[in-house]
Amino acid sequence: MKSDHKLPAPNRREFLGNSAGLLLGGVLGSSLLAAGESSAAFRAANMPQPSSASPRRIIIDTDPGVDDAFAILLALSSPELKVEAITPVSGNVPLELTLPNALRLVEIAGRTDIPVAAGASVPLTRRLITASYVHGEDGLGGVNFPPPKTKPVTETATEIIRRIVRAHPGEVTIVAVGPLTNIATALRSDSELASMIPNLVLMGGSISGGNITPAAEFNFYVDPEAAYVVFHSGIPIVMVGLDVTRKVQLRDDDAAALEAGANPVSKAAGRIARSTIAQYRRTGFPGFPMMHDPLALATLLDPTLVKLKDFYVNIEIEGELTAGESVAYDHAPVRHSAPLESGGTLDGRNADEPFHTNTKVAVDVDADRFMRLLVGRLTNRAS
Repeated sequence: MKSDHKLPAPNRREFLGNSAGLLLGGVLGSSLLAAGESSAAFRAANMPQPSSASPRRIIIDTDPGVDDAFAILLALSSPELKVEAITPVSGNVPLELTLPNALRLVEIAGRTDIPVAAGASVPLTRRLITASYVHGEDGLGGVNFPPPKTKPVTETATEIIRRIVRAHPGEVTIVAVGPLTNIATALRSDSELASMIPNLVLMGGSISGGNITPAAEFNFYVDPEAAYVVFHSGIPIVMVGLDVTRKVQLRDDDAAALEAGANPVSKAAGRIARSTIAQYRRTGFPGFPMMHDPLALATLLDPTLVKLKDFYVNIEIEGELTAGESVAYDHAPVRHSAPLESGGTLDGRNADEPFHTNTKVAVDVDADRFMRLLVGRLTNRAS
């Protein structure tokens, strides 16, 4: 199995020093941000926009994962979306499980035409932390689906992301619902790539506290350095984080509706839902499974499901207790920590640079309407 490999691991200060040049010269590209021109304005003026009559091209970067499975099945059940590729990454469980899980899901949906490319097995600079205590040892709630017959493509996640984005500049939305290692690796490998991606919708982060630590959400905690690269890439970002995803839970009646569905997608989703709910009860985990990732995906189907607010979001990568925290500012001036020994601010900006936003953050959600859409799509009912 060919997969993206871990980059040489600098220490944190080396990473910051290297990133300053990378982010200002490589990932962003000197031609992209000139004379105060914003990346969003640049795209509006220079990028072809997909027709509203044609499906929206997306790449799903994912670590399946129970809620990842629901996001993938939702995407494959939605004619508004054209899934160009699925790129598994280590996260909820290791790559040796997320990769076959992604292959299982395209088989269940009858969409083995969609390429699945192996991504990073480890974060950029850190050791891997997983969440099998939530997702089960197999990542799919312990359902134990048969091994997939479909094989991954020979391209790595980095290679396929670059190829597809370059083939359709300005048309491919990245939907990232796992740690951002694959996306950061692709951006670091191609200095022009960020300017070709019109937007990135991600599940990750929080402006109201974390779930793996008091400060950090799981996806950003697993690979803070990757999140840092992405948030400084200049790509317009929609961040669907814990502020809204905590409010969308899969309950017993939802599982029953999925189990009663007549198609393979609904039946599989019902099995995953029922098994995961049972695991929550066995282990004393509070509440019900949260549908973090399908909510992020669903914002492409119905943007009115969430309320968005503009923020400048930065990622904490130095803190021993706060690594992976997403720090959001909604007003100027943006205050930073004391300069590093090399001088300058953490993100390479001058202290007197005008305030700007880089992320639309979901701050509220119509949870009931989202759950009706999710269950309705997976069961082939009108939503």
